[in-house]
Amino acid sequence: MKNLVIVESPSKSKTIAKYLGKDYTVVSSKGHIRDLAIKGKDGLGVDIENDFEPTYIVSKDKTDTVKDLQKQAKKADNVYLATDPDREGEAISWHLAEELGLATDDLDRVTFHEITKNAVTEAFKNPRTIDMDLVHSQETRRILDRIIGFKLSKLLNTKIKSKSAGRVQSVALKLIVEREKEINAFVPEEYWTIDAVFEKSRRKFNASLSRINGEKAALHNEEEATKALEACQGPFTVSEIRSAVRTRDPRPPFITSTLQQEASTKLSFSAKRTMSVAQRLYEGIDTGHGEEGLITYMRTDSTRLSNVFINDARIRIMNDYGKEYLGGYRVRNDANSQDAHEAIRPTSLDNTPEALKPYLTSEQYRLYKLIYSRALSSLMAPAKYDAQTVTLSREGHDFTAQGSTLKFDGYLKVYGDYDSAKDVILPDLKEGEVLVPTEIKPNQHFTEPPARYTEARLIKALEEDGIGRPSTYAMIIDTIQARNYVTLEKTSEKSRTRVFRPTEQGTLTVEKLDEFFSDIINVDYTASMESELDQIAEGKADEKTTLRTFYDRFEPLLEKAYDGMDKLEPEKVGETCPECGGELVYRTSRYGRFISCGNFPKCRYTRQIEKTEKEKPEPTGKTCPECGGELPATEPISTAVPISRSAAIWKALTVNASSAAAVLPELPEVPAAKP
Repeated sequence: MKNLVIVESPSKSKTIAKYLGKDYTVVSSKGHIRDLAIKGKDGLGVDIENDFEPTYIVSKDKTDTVKDLQKQAKKADNVYLATDPDREGEAISWHLAEELGLATDDLDRVTFHEITKNAVTEAFKNPRTIDMDLVHSQETRRILDRIIGFKLSKLLNTKIKSKSAGRVQSVALKLIVEREKEINAFVPEEYWTIDAVFEKSRRKFNASLSRINGEKAALHNEEEATKALEACQGPFTVSEIRSAVRTRDPRPPFITSTLQQEASTKLSFSAKRTMSVAQRLYEGIDTGHGEEGLITYMRTDSTRLSNVFINDARIRIMNDYGKEYLGGYRVRNDANSQDAHEAIRPTSLDNTPEALKPYLTSEQYRLYKLIYSRALSSLMAPAKYDAQTVTLSREGHDFTAQGSTLKFDGYLKVYGDYDSAKDVILPDLKEGEVLVPTEIKPNQHFTEPPARYTEARLIKALEEDGIGRPSTYAMIIDTIQARNYVTLEKTSEKSRTRVFRPTEQGTLTVEKLDEFFSDIINVDYTASMESELDQIAEGKADEKTTLRTFYDRFEPLLEKAYDGMDKLEPEKVGETCPECGGELVYRTSRYGRFISCGNFPKCRYTRQIEKTEKEKPEPTGKTCPECGGELPATEPISTAVPISRSAAIWKALTVNASSAAAVLPELPEVPAAKP
């Protein structure tokens, strides 16, 4: 074997193998091959006293994979590590090098941000060494998460029966719980509006009271609203017409977090679903000519686009839509952006969504079309609107009507399917013109509490606060639901919008963390830790110092919590254990609630919670033809008759007609068939 290439994904290996040719064998590690051991003090796999020295072991499910990779590596002249171009991918390559006996200073690391022939072949022309700064950053994150996850989870499980806690997970939960408390504490305030309908040339338009005697209209109660309404009876004069051309700039191409937000809002995809579909589009889809990567790497926080893509996009925009649709190029990165990769974009603009539709699943097509449209439209001209503001006045009371019509669609030519703005067309009006409202009425309102977090809103909040990294948001959201800390519920029966609500256990968990760990489980500290991890990745901070500083702050808080946190006693059933005489209590497992002995683990008595007894059927006064017992009332026969009931009906039919009548309901007469 001349060249062995190791990637982390089986589907990715197929795509890359197609580009490299017969001199390369491409295999997959199937993700991480090693993790921290679960041994040593507290089962951390980290020797805290020995400068946080980690102990790694090959994962049980990867033993055979590692053995196979070791055999193939020995036969190869060259081994290349081509895992993903991020910290996680760098760490996977380092773990592979360690297990395969490769020197970390070998030029065997290759990275590419899109799986296309040009990108892959160019990467293999320029291999590099493993970036140990990136590895140290990932390792530090893993050790931090292990220490907090194991030690804090053990505490909470012992004291209040919470299943887990985490450095980032718990802060995300905190945001949801604090929002719920804001909502519960919110006191609505009453206010009123006066709304009118005017009409000219058979075109109706709405206007609302905006100013009274030059001051902003503020109606606090029905009395004030009634007084204003009385002054607005009669004709109005068009006192002012203001016209302007307004522009709407295109949105930048997607980064990980904005893709998750927009897919949630526009496609109703969960963050987890979005990342899963995007991963497949990145790794490669068979488009009739073999596997091909369709989008660039989907874990990124930069809106930067390559010059090659920008030039291709400008040519396509000019050819397909005209020169007037060409826009500028703007990079909009926030202060926390690492700018390691490009924005998420199609690898080739020739791969239009419609051309690829026959090769994609419905989910893949919808997400690919969203990514393609956003990337192309980001380089197009702004949309332009003719905006009009009309003021209609009577006795010092000014009503305002707003109109807006699309003058030039610009980037909406491509991204219009995802834009909900609609034209509001006002009739042709002139200053001094007099109009009488066809309808005018007061409307009572109450201020609304802050909205609960949807997935999109939560991701936006995490990103703005610098909590975690976009690539982790899907896992965070998944975890807090799996731990039964939050539920994701519809806002109404007909709505597709789902919002997070904390459970009692989720609220209790946050309250206890606030009480004992407010110094480290908060937005500011978590965000500052992310910045420190970034500095380690850039070689500007020492990972051991970061870990020691954190641990010296964390350990005293943990000891204080063990001493001060009250233990939540389980709910008692009110019965004694039939085996040892102890109190029976309710407990919860992943399968639901059950009854257990309070002396567990000394006594292991358990039983299921008995279901409430079914209501007895109403008596019918009819007897069973076989045993003489009373026949119960029956439901009308449906198209899906239970087997037990079908058997009863059949049995009754075979006895006699009278017993059949007792079981079967009255059926409508079936009309005779036509000859």
